[in-house]
Amino acid sequence: MNKKISETTKKMKIEKGSENVMRNIKIEKVVLSIGGTGDYLAKGVKLLKFLTGRKPASTRTRKRIPNYGIRPGLEVGTVVTIRKNPEETLKRMLVAIDNTLRKKQISQNNFSFGVKEYLEIPGIEYQRDIGIMGFDMTVVFKRAGRRVQLRKIKQGKISIRQVITKEEIIKYMEENFQTKFI
Repeated sequence: MNKKISETTKKMKIEKGSENVMRNIKIEKVVLSIGGTGDYLAKGVKLLKFLTGRKPASTRTRKRIPNYGIRPGLEVGTVVTIRKNPEETLKRMLVAIDNTLRKKQISQNNFSFGVKEYLEIPGIEYQRDIGIMGFDMTVVFKRAGRRVQLRKIKQGKISIRQVITKEEIIKYMEENFQTKFI
């Protein structure tokens, strides 16, 4: 009798724990960015602050390209990274592009897309001081154990199986966000 009970409990444990938790995909962060210089960049900073409620960081050049008037230290873009509740922001931005992405916008561990006008986002009204602008958005995915590769002390290598492929991202987005892919 005890043998039968132990066999059934083993089967139940195997069925419950059959999914490997280390293979689960999560959204690590959502990055909104705008590139430009001068007045356009100032409007971009206002737009990102308006959309996210956070203070954007500026990106600066490191190289000199005289043909384009670029010199080291010149501000050429602004970025906001959202790590807490990135799903909400992603849902709002996907509505702006009709929940449709192209397969070529996806690469390993992430995908990117552009929103042509911030007015397409539901619940957002026209801001006279900003005007009409667009921005780029990048969504980065991760699996458990990614920190092992990124940390500074006792850094380790992770297997190639930890990389999230295009197919896995497409499946995740179709299941969780009902996104269509062209």
